[in-house]
Amino acid sequence: MSNLSRSSTVGLQERPEDPGMQRSINWPGAFWIASGVPALVLFSIGSIAATVGAISPLIWALSVVIGLMQSFVFAEIAGLFPRKSGGASVFGAMAWAPYSKFVAPISVWCNWLAWSPVLTIGSGLAAGYLLTALFPADAAINTWSVQLVDLGFLKDGLALRFNATFLIAAAFLLLVFALQHGGILRAARVQTVVGIAVLVPLLVVGLVPLLTGDVASANFTPFAPLSGAWDLDGFTLIAGGLFLAAWSAYAFETSICYTSEFKDPAKDTPKAIFAAGLLCLLAYTLVPFTFQGALGVERLSTDGIVNGNEVGAAMADMVGGGAIVGNLLVVMLILALLLTIMTTMAGSSRTLYQGSKDGWLPRYLGRTNTNGAPTRAMWTDLGFNLILLLMSDYIFVLASSTVCYMIFNFLNLNAGWIHRKDRADTPRPWRAPTVMIAAGTVLAFFNALLLGWGANVWGPGALITGLVFAALIIPVFCYRHFVQDRGVFPASMYDTGDERDDIGSDARTGADPAGDRVITSGPPIKRAGLLPYLTLAGGVVTVVIGQILSNMSG
Repeated sequence: MSNLSRSSTVGLQERPEDPGMQRSINWPGAFWIASGVPALVLFSIGSIAATVGAISPLIWALSVVIGLMQSFVFAEIAGLFPRKSGGASVFGAMAWAPYSKFVAPISVWCNWLAWSPVLTIGSGLAAGYLLTALFPADAAINTWSVQLVDLGFLKDGLALRFNATFLIAAAFLLLVFALQHGGILRAARVQTVVGIAVLVPLLVVGLVPLLTGDVASANFTPFAPLSGAWDLDGFTLIAGGLFLAAWSAYAFETSICYTSEFKDPAKDTPKAIFAAGLLCLLAYTLVPFTFQGALGVERLSTDGIVNGNEVGAAMADMVGGGAIVGNLLVVMLILALLLTIMTTMAGSSRTLYQGSKDGWLPRYLGRTNTNGAPTRAMWTDLGFNLILLLMSDYIFVLASSTVCYMIFNFLNLNAGWIHRKDRADTPRPWRAPTVMIAAGTVLAFFNALLLGWGANVWGPGALITGLVFAALIIPVFCYRHFVQDRGVFPASMYDTGDERDDIGSDARTGADPAGDRVITSGPPIKRAGLLPYLTLAGGVVTVVIGQILSNMSG
């Protein structure tokens, strides 16, 4: 059967005016693009210590181990779609699509909503570091603020406001946008340099207290939740800690957002995610342990560490440096935050782009520039985060986006076994051990439990706010699917790249030589029966159980 006839069985042809992604990087490039993930530990290291107490290093270690176990599922399903970008949410959506048009786009949407606020939090913290370093705390530039909207009904003290932090953070976002505009290869080269400049000092700060003997065992006692006992109240705090830590510690899955830009996706995809996972395993076990061992829970729980403004000073104290070392560490922290912003803009914009190409999100997002950068999606990311930057409480933003992230994880971890059933005959360049697919399913329900049990630890409106944000995809998808596409998915949606002789890059241009072939396979045969629907029902029940446990705690 010709490719044209196969395309017509699914729907519309891809728009030829889109230059598309370019196969120009290998797995080290994706590794360095994802190298901003270890720095995410600094976003919430104080908040988690203040919430769970002396056991916070255990929370971080458990969370990153869970993330590493989940990566086996993501590595396998990514190999099924070597011509798609956007990451695990896109690959997972393809498992749910035959069973519900409305569940599948939730996967893509929730992943984007989970990742995109990194731009807000990272740029806001970087702006705060810069203002703190240059001006006294009581300087007018640090204190002036104009309140625009009171959001106290969501959380006490929450508001939209305009201040100097907003202006500087917006400038940082525009800088990152300019760097990303040149395409994935240039972005990877820049992030390699910045990544080395950030990760080496971060790991040094993590090692020095161990080598100098400044990690005090007293800072880990009593080794119990902040409530003082391993009871229901204590486990509720643990659930809250694991819930928030997941947003950072699972996040290295972003390394597979670039499958359609890998020169050899079959080999590069698993190498990228496992290399990034091992780096995060080191960072998320070492840094929280030494921070707490050197500083103690009381210091970590201070407002300056929780809001991030005094992290640089704390790191200087850990290595015994003076003002010069402190200033150098502030510069390193700003670079670290810019690195996380670059990581996020690269990944989240590709999720929007592929979501548009596959028919989940509005058409205008599905275009790249001549460098292969999804600039329309990048502008959308930028605009959305300029609004979030107006919010006065970034931790609330983080908690609400983590709700979406847990929904994404639940759907995509279950996508592993659905793909095993429905796409049993589709070639898999890398196949996870079956026990890890099963473990991923168990972890999916564990994440659902954390969603119900731990979200409201961070504010009574966190869970409902996140669920409302997640539900916003329904009208967006209905407009795209039923109004723009008249109920027919684009031809590229079911492309699995089965004909693999042409997946490599063109030696001269780096472009995908298969640009004239839109699709190589159609919808899968539905073999899972009622199991996906029962899984969704089970997920809802698990969240409700978590809520009951949360309400029962003191």
